Amino acid sequence: MNYYLRRLWQAVFTLVVVIALTFVLYRMMPGGPIEQMEQRMIDEAIGSGQDPDLQYIRRMVEIRTGIDPNKPMYIEFYEYMRDIILYQDFGESINSGDPVFDILFYAMPWSIFVSVYGLLIGFTANIVLGAVMAYYEGSRFDSGSTIVAVVLNSIPYYVGAVIMLAFLSFQWELFPTGGRYWAGTEPGFSIEFALGVLHHGALPIMSTILIGFGGTALSMRGNCIRVMGSNYLRVARLRGLSDSRIATRYVGRNAILPLYTGFMIGLAGIFGSSIIMEQIFTYPGVGWYTFDALNQRDYPLLMGILIFFSTVTVIGVLIADLTYGLIDPRASSNDREGF
Repeated sequence: MNYYLRRLWQAVFTLVVVIALTFVLYRMMPGGPIEQMEQRMIDEAIGSGQDPDLQYIRRMVEIRTGIDPNKPMYIEFYEYMRDIILYQDFGESINSGDPVFDILFYAMPWSIFVSVYGLLIGFTANIVLGAVMAYYEGSRFDSGSTIVAVVLNSIPYYVGAVIMLAFLSFQWELFPTGGRYWAGTEPGFSIEFALGVLHHGALPIMSTILIGFGGTALSMRGNCIRVMGSNYLRVARLRGLSDSRIATRYVGRNAILPLYTGFMIGLAGIFGSSIIMEQIFTYPGVGWYTFDALNQRDYPLLMGILIFFSTVTVIGVLIADLTYGLIDPRASSNDREGF
């Protein structure tokens, strides 16, 4: 129990430190967001022929950002975190005026759908391919698959995304060029809506699969070959265990261990890459709003998105840390002995 509590505390502490550092940089950057917002509202008032009401402007800036510039920074950070934890209040988007939480709540399911499915399918395909390559080590299939894996791993995912969009969408018209579901479809639990979501998400998911495809397969191949040379496999064969049991319980399980943590951490990389991917496919998710917030200098929305990315990363590492002992009992025993 102490082990799990310690890991949970470390995860929470890491998340708070990341948010605190970002908050400090967010406030201390030259010509920071508070000053820029105030100046923009003053210019708008002057441009409309009105005298700017500085007290009203500062109040509006505080409402939109969730930050009172007249208070010390540590008080600002405390109140900012309090509003997030108790009220899910990240402030308001400067560009749209909508609450940041509502924007993220609306966009997150779409990014999670594309990213998680792409990661799961890609990781599974890589593991299977790597295991088969190791089983047929030295064969033509192994040599050819290695070349294909190296080539695919060398192609940036956005290049593959552009190529797929150009041929599969624009030239052959097999997939839509943008959007999340068919126009005129009412979102809900219906077959038509589900098919539309799958049709529009197919290309983004396929481009997500391309991220690092081949690299994991090569790693799995190397791990399998290393494990197959171990002495305990010879003992397993002498005991008369079947080849299928040896392949799954001995080779596969031990070969996949080094890749497991990387798989969980890869969640963050997948979400980060969605910024470009969602722009290419015109797929409004968290990445789409991130790019728009960068262009519009929408700092409250950027802070909310950063907290989302940081939380996903920390949770992924925490899950990998807590569940690694279930996959490898040796790690669980060693860690518990250390506490």
